[in-house]
Amino acid sequence: MALNVGCAAAPGRARDNKTGSWRVFKPVFKHETCTKCGLCETVCPEGCVKEDKDGFFTPDLDYCKGCGLCAKECPADDIEMVQEEK
Repeated sequence: MALNVGCAAAPGRARDNKTGSWRVFKPVFKHETCTKCGLCETVCPEGCVKEDKDGFFTPDLDYCKGCGLCAKECPADDIEMVQEEK
């Protein structure tokens, strides 16, 4: 992605600018013990944690920056931050 002078990202919709490559750690969700409370979706500052058809939550790693808020706030401790392998 080429950046314009004075811009952090090219103008357009946020969905056009995939930011997942910035990550050092990625969240790994453990669905077998998830209570489906939805707190991970609520606290995600990028809005990239979404509920699937079975009621489980999964991050869109194309946009997840690996901040770890979902893991920190999970009351069931079901999200682990794992170092990204590039």
